[in-house]
Amino acid sequence: MVFLPIYILILGFTIVIDYYAGILIEKNTGRKRKLYLIMSLVANIGILAVFKYYNFLNDNLSVLLNSIGYNNHIPNLSILLPVGLSFHTFQAMSYTIEVYRGNQKAESNFGIYALYVMFFPQLVAGPIERPQNVIHQFYEKHNFEINRIVEGLKMVLVGFIKKLVVADRLAIYVNAVYDNPDKHSAVSIAVATMMFAFQIYCDFSAYSEIAIGTAKVLGFDLMTNFRRPYFAKNIQDFWGRWHISLSTWFRDYLYIPLGGSRVAVPRWCFNVFVVFMVSGLWHGASWTFIIWGALHGFYSIFGIIFKKLKFDVFLRKTLVTRVLSNLFIFGIVCFAWIFFRARNVHDALLICKSLLTVKGGGLFLGVPASFFYSIMAILGLLLYEYILEYHPNKFKVFNNKNVVIRYAGYSLSIIIIILFGVFNGGQFIYFQF
Repeated sequence: MVFLPIYILILGFTIVIDYYAGILIEKNTGRKRKLYLIMSLVANIGILAVFKYYNFLNDNLSVLLNSIGYNNHIPNLSILLPVGLSFHTFQAMSYTIEVYRGNQKAESNFGIYALYVMFFPQLVAGPIERPQNVIHQFYEKHNFEINRIVEGLKMVLVGFIKKLVVADRLAIYVNAVYDNPDKHSAVSIAVATMMFAFQIYCDFSAYSEIAIGTAKVLGFDLMTNFRRPYFAKNIQDFWGRWHISLSTWFRDYLYIPLGGSRVAVPRWCFNVFVVFMVSGLWHGASWTFIIWGALHGFYSIFGIIFKKLKFDVFLRKTLVTRVLSNLFIFGIVCFAWIFFRARNVHDALLICKSLLTVKGGGLFLGVPASFFYSIMAILGLLLYEYILEYHPNKFKVFNNKNVVIRYAGYSLSIIIIILFGVFNGGQFIYFQF
C-alpha cells in the first residue's frame, strides 16, 4: 500500500468514468442503462483487479502450471497498490448502482461528485458511504456550531486513545509472537491472538472515529462503522456491529441480488458463503484472507442451520447464557483472526497446530511493563465498551453536565495518551486494503 502522486490519475480516471456513467444511466432507458452501469462497474473492478489481484492470480497460475509440468511465462507487474483503492472503488460503485436503481439522482456538478469520492476524512479507510447519505450535505450551508465541533473532537480523542494507547501497544506483543510463531508456546500464541482481536478492532474503529469526528467538525455526518462487536450474541450480530459500512455494502449489492434469505435454505447458505468469500478477497490478495472469509461463511451457515432447527429455543435468556454466547463468538472470531494476521498459510497452520496440541512452554512476556500496560488497556476498553453497551446513560464523563468532571475527563485522556501511547506504531492496519 503506497501513495504516489501519479496514482491520482487512476482515481481521476474512475471519477470521470463514473460521473458520466451516472448521467447516461439517468438519461437512458432499457438496455442502455444497464450497459452504462456495466461499463462503470467493469472500469472500477478492472482497475482494482489489476492493482490488487493480478500478481496473486498470476502466482497461483504459475503454481498450477508447474504442478502439471508447464511453465508460466506471463510476468508479474511491478506495481504498488494505491492507498485506499478498495474503499473508494466500492464507494464509487455504490453511486452508479444507486443511480441505476433510482435511489439517487445523477450528480450534474462534477466537483460535487469528485468530492463525494475523495472526501478526505474517509477516503483512505472508510466508512464506505452511500451517495444519498452524503452528496446532499455538500450542498447544505454549514454554520459554525460549537457543540457539533466539541462532539467531533470527542470522537477524535477517543480514536487517538484506541489507536495509540490500545492498538499500537498491543501490536508490540502481537508482532513479537506472530513474526516467530515457531518459537512460542500455545499459551503465548493464544494471548497474542486475543490481543490481536482487540488490536485490529481498536486500530480500525479508531480510524473510523477519527474520520467521523473530523467530518463532524467540518459539519458533515458520516455513518457509524462499529458498534461494540465483541458484545455480539451470535455471528450475525457480530457482522451487524463490525465494519458496518462494508457489511451493509455486501448485503445490498451482492447478498440481496443473489436472492438473500428469500430462497431455499441450501441456496441461502450458498449466498452467505459467496458473500464472505468475496469479503475475504476484498481484504487482500492472499489465501489467508480467503480462508478467513470462508471461516466466517461457515460460521454464518452453522448459525442459519442452528436457527432453522430451532436449537436456540433451548437457550434461556439469562446472564450466564449471554456471557457464554459472547465468549463463544469471541472465541471463534479469534480463531479466524489467526488467518487474517498470519504472514502466510504455513504460519497460520503452524499456529493452529501449536494451539491444538497445546505446545509447551511458559508465557512470553516480552517487556513486562509493556505487557502489563497491554492487559490494563484491554480491561479499560472492555469497561468502557460495557458501559456503552449496557449503561449508556450512566457514568458519563465526556458528556457529563458537570463541567469539572467533563474537563477532568478530557485532561486525563490526554495525559493517558502522552504517558502510555505508542507513537512509533506505524500506519493503520486497514490502510493496506
